[in-house]
Amino acid sequence: MRVVLLHSDWIEFEPVKVAKGIKNPEPVEKKPHRIEEALVALVTVEKGDNEDVVVQAVEDMLRVMREVKAERIVIYPWAHLSRNLASPEKAVEILTKLSESVKNNGIEVHRAPFGWYKAFRISVKGHPLAELSREFKADKEGKVKVKKGEKKFYIVSEEGEFVELEKADLSKFSEDFQNMVRKEALKEPAKGGKSIVHEYLSRFGFEWEPMADYGHMRLGPYAALIFDLVADYARIVARRSGIPVYEVRGTAFFDLKEKPVKEHADLFGDRLYTVETDKGTFVLRYAACHQQFAMVKDWIISYKNLPFGMLEIADSYRYEQSGETELSFRLRRFWMPDMHVFLRSEEEAKEKLLELQDLIIKEMEKLGRSYELLINIVSPRQFELYKDYLREIVARAGKPALVAVYPETGLNYYWTINIEYVIRDHLDRPREIGTVQIDVGNSKRFGITYVEGDEKKYPVIIHTAILGSIERYIYALFDTAIRKKKPMLPIWVSPIQVRIIPINNKLLNKADEIADKLEEEGFRVDIDDTDRTLDRKILDAEKEWVPYVVVLGEKEVASGQLSVRVREDGVQRKMSLEELIRELSEKTRGYPKRQIYFARYVSVRPKFLKL
Repeated sequence: MRVVLLHSDWIEFEPVKVAKGIKNPEPVEKKPHRIEEALVALVTVEKGDNEDVVVQAVEDMLRVMREVKAERIVIYPWAHLSRNLASPEKAVEILTKLSESVKNNGIEVHRAPFGWYKAFRISVKGHPLAELSREFKADKEGKVKVKKGEKKFYIVSEEGEFVELEKADLSKFSEDFQNMVRKEALKEPAKGGKSIVHEYLSRFGFEWEPMADYGHMRLGPYAALIFDLVADYARIVARRSGIPVYEVRGTAFFDLKEKPVKEHADLFGDRLYTVETDKGTFVLRYAACHQQFAMVKDWIISYKNLPFGMLEIADSYRYEQSGETELSFRLRRFWMPDMHVFLRSEEEAKEKLLELQDLIIKEMEKLGRSYELLINIVSPRQFELYKDYLREIVARAGKPALVAVYPETGLNYYWTINIEYVIRDHLDRPREIGTVQIDVGNSKRFGITYVEGDEKKYPVIIHTAILGSIERYIYALFDTAIRKKKPMLPIWVSPIQVRIIPINNKLLNKADEIADKLEEEGFRVDIDDTDRTLDRKILDAEKEWVPYVVVLGEKEVASGQLSVRVREDGVQRKMSLEELIRELSEKTRGYPKRQIYFARYVSVRPKFLKL
């Protein structure tokens, strides 16, 4: 017997028609069934399964149920975990005994009918024990052996050596790598505590929207400007991938009655965000996959067009547990600069992945941070096939990697390898930011083809978010900012790059003249014309992390030398306007520019900042 245990918020299923080859399906009403807060057991009954197997399977289910604190159990026939299937009659007998045994233990149990094709949806909780697989086999003496289908972890050293995690000496590795291994593989708890990052995010206008669902943010003027600058930069970085990139835009609503949508959604499974309309049930996309794949399947593609990329800054939705949502990091609605690269073969995809990894690592290094690598491999078989490639990935990165090998579950995953690029935040938590994976299944699922000669072929697809989601990259920006002697964002993404503080209102015209010239060069500048002391104005500029503060007096006007407070090095310098422009140009080269999203004069603005 093979079993996949899924700790679920809910499962919905509806018998549709009798399965092929089933002569005596169980009688059932063709209506939707929904069960909340359950441990769902996907069960495949195999030849040789007996009552001893049932006893052991039920003991394991009850143990897991108690551990995850599920309220009930759902037995769901799932003939896709094995080819060694018992006869339909034997399967019904074993499934019935499973259900009765659970019930006899005083547990509420539900059983989906055997012998029917069923439409179903499920929402699986996001914690380490939410997804487990099991195998139960009776030996010759009738005893049952339990095989647990949990991930197997290895460390790949820079020298290309594979070491099983339990045999590895972690002291040989960096603190950041050790931290990731301990938290991600060994499940050691983080130290906890209140995040300073959240306080600063809130100061700049990143907040929860209390009138919306959990995990939905609102962005004030400063936050909206930061968001759009990061989105602009994601487009710039995507075009550094060395291939043509086609930017598209589309909807977030996809019909679960469409076969490829449902199949893809079933694989994602655990965090589906759905909406009911007069047309039926729609899944909200969890990345740009649905829209890009639905669009590109209608394109006429030659092998000469490959490789190419599709990009969308996609509003994405994942039904995260309400208690686990986190400002600008774990959200139910977020934005993904999601790029898919279409290639002729898996070998070509492996080469391109290495190039994309270079980009991903380089972008984090620009912030003065370093990524650790968590590499997920879809199965033990794929792990053996990819061992040399894993060595190549590690060598290219110049650092070790933690490899998680998924167990054989019988589920038809679409990817072979998925790499998470992880930083260690100020609370010692591993935070996944950038991602890349190789997809060998979705082109066939969605009917995406290219023509080579007289033959139609299915491309291999790379999924990547080079910067990560917009919000997660912003989280990384702020987590990096607070580590500096004086907290500050990179100059290119600072909402105000230059603040001019005239010492009296007689100098406002001159302040405007300077501001005009800076704006002509594409820089964001404002003027603090409020009726407050100079010290208070400077203090507010400090709280807003303004990189350059120009104090303008009669002396500066007469000399043409501006008095500039430079936040980065904490000094006050004399600079001409031309020198200031040159320095700003140098430090923002290669990054996007946008004008301010608010009034130039501080005195006329509503108080939208929480200083």
